[in-house]
Amino acid sequence: MLSPSSDPSAEAGNAAGAMTAATVATRRCLVSGEERPKSELVRFVVGPDGTVVPDIDGRLPGRGLWTLARRDIVAAAVVKKLFARAAREPASADPGLVDRVERLLVRRCVATLGLARRAGQAVGGFEKVRALIERGACGVMVIAAEASGEGRRKAVSGVEALPVVGTLTEAELGGVFGRESVTYAAVARGGNAQRCLEDGSRLGGFRAAA
Repeated sequence: MLSPSSDPSAEAGNAAGAMTAATVATRRCLVSGEERPKSELVRFVVGPDGTVVPDIDGRLPGRGLWTLARRDIVAAAVVKKLFARAAREPASADPGLVDRVERLLVRRCVATLGLARRAGQAVGGFEKVRALIERGACGVMVIAAEASGEGRRKAVSGVEALPVVGTLTEAELGGVFGRESVTYAAVARGGNAQRCLEDGSRLGGFRAAA
């Protein structure tokens, strides 16, 4: 999730901040009817067998069916059979679709962090995170859902304006850095930080706020 004082356009990518409403690609949620940036939505397609398939990366062929990245919204689309209505063809959405989307979003979040780590742009551990912040190079903080309130306060002390992703678990973060668990991580400013922020925000719609 994002901290209330987050400013992603200022802290997690100058390119994103420079975009205007006219240049941001948007799509309409088939449940709420809201038109939102694609980064806030989840894309689905109807597979050859008529099954609704989540397309987290937005690369699968076929007509895109979009929903807000929220558990209740996707669940409503399944229960009310809105995928078939929007696709104008038979489309079967399994009741487990919501949980599948969550798992795929976790995988994408972990993959994005792993890419940043291999590029030398992500660090794990409280001291390394603070060092990155003190150098003025931090684009986004990643704090595990299990982190204590006191630990969170220490981590963001003096840097409340930085965006925070708080939807991954300690074990999920640990897998990125080759450890059993990691509570605090950070990504340097740039494209990976922006992707981490967007991915984490989408995942937040499927997990209770930490």
